[in-house]
Amino acid sequence: MIISISGKAGSGKSTIARLLSKKLGLKHYSSGDFMRDIAKENKLTLLELSKLAEKEIWVDKELDSRQKKLGEKEDNFVIDGRLSWHFIPKSAKIYLDVEDKAAAKRIWGDKINRKEESYKDIKELAKKLNQRQASEIKRYKKYYNLNYHDKKNYDLIIDTSNLTPDTIVKNIIGFVKKKR
Repeated sequence: MIISISGKAGSGKSTIARLLSKKLGLKHYSSGDFMRDIAKENKLTLLELSKLAEKEIWVDKELDSRQKKLGEKEDNFVIDGRLSWHFIPKSAKIYLDVEDKAAAKRIWGDKINRKEESYKDIKELAKKLNQRQASEIKRYKKYYNLNYHDKKNYDLIIDTSNLTPDTIVKNIIGFVKKKR
């Protein structure tokens, strides 16, 4: 079983994917980690890499390649990533939605996992989140003619704004058990 988790920044994709993989005894991968690795390898911030990716297709091709290979070579894992559902079509496709304010609060509080990202305040963070999302939407439309926010691409949609991670994981586990 492969489960791909997509959604907005701050929706809990990585947290939920980690918890879900642990509960199900599956490996966990993250396209966000792949993207951060690519940024680091090229001595760029995540936002700089996202902006570069609007002009330079090699960024997305590298990210896509890592995900495609993973889906072809392995089974039984959870992956979080905006387009993982597309590059690993045999996965159970989950979309996590979140209100903008809740997303900004979560990311602001997650300084441990986001050391390379810095913001002077939560307002600046919210602005950067919107810029990043706009950059991704533009890029994915241009390269793949896809909108990862289109709910018809997914098997299950969960608004995480007011839910605990445990509740979200239980909902996903219940869904994938029924799907089997």
